[in-house]
Amino acid sequence: MTEPTQSSEALLSEKREHILVLTLNRPHAKNAFNAELSNALSDALDRYEEDNELRVCVLTGAGGSFSAGMDLKALLKGEKSFTKKRGGFGIMTLPPSKPIIAAIEGYAVAGGLELALCCDLIVATTTSKLGLPEVKRGLVAVGGGLFRLPKRIPYHVVMELALTGETLPAERFQQLGLVNKVVPEGQALSAALELAQRISQNGPLAIAATKQILAKANEWSEEEAWREQRAIASRALTSKDAIEGSRAFAEKRPPVFRGE
Repeated sequence: MTEPTQSSEALLSEKREHILVLTLNRPHAKNAFNAELSNALSDALDRYEEDNELRVCVLTGAGGSFSAGMDLKALLKGEKSFTKKRGGFGIMTLPPSKPIIAAIEGYAVAGGLELALCCDLIVATTTSKLGLPEVKRGLVAVGGGLFRLPKRIPYHVVMELALTGETLPAERFQQLGLVNKVVPEGQALSAALELAQRISQNGPLAIAATKQILAKANEWSEEEAWREQRAIASRALTSKDAIEGSRAFAEKRPPVFRGE
């Protein structure tokens, strides 16, 4: 079942059972972020986290492009693409606690790539290009790309990418392990939705806890990890869903999870 949810002109929001689809809707600006879009995304992610029926979010862009990053024209007019709660673009310093998948058509460059790095999985197409071209404009990538990207692909690859400002095809990023899937042009959203559907069949409390542990894992020592993961996982492990999952396995039937 598909139903529209609260949207702004700059961001379209659609609920598909347990999946939320958010579409950046500024195709005339290649979905670059201004104040309106940043605030709209921050608000939409708040609603996503508060809605217990939603388990996975897919973020995509309208008009055949993911995002060109910051809207420099809006910036020159004094607009800020920074939100108080979630930072740049309404996501960069505080991504959602539940999974989010980037569905990339066309270009994801500069802040667009940094936006994708806020997501947990990335689906792109054979014609997609990704990169950090800020240095070509005398700027610095300060949306998280310079410290998030080296944690996910080799240091020297990031250094070349960031210092030359060149873009690379999605297939190269798939080889490096950053992109999960590369599909034909026009199929990024459908592939991301198929991935989201597979995730959404699992226990919602377990999904959220698993994401949170993985997102923090690199920050912990092994001693800290044993303690911190227990605190995060405890709600899921003691939930009715955990009992339902075990019972369904024993009874050889699909589980019915309720996020309880």
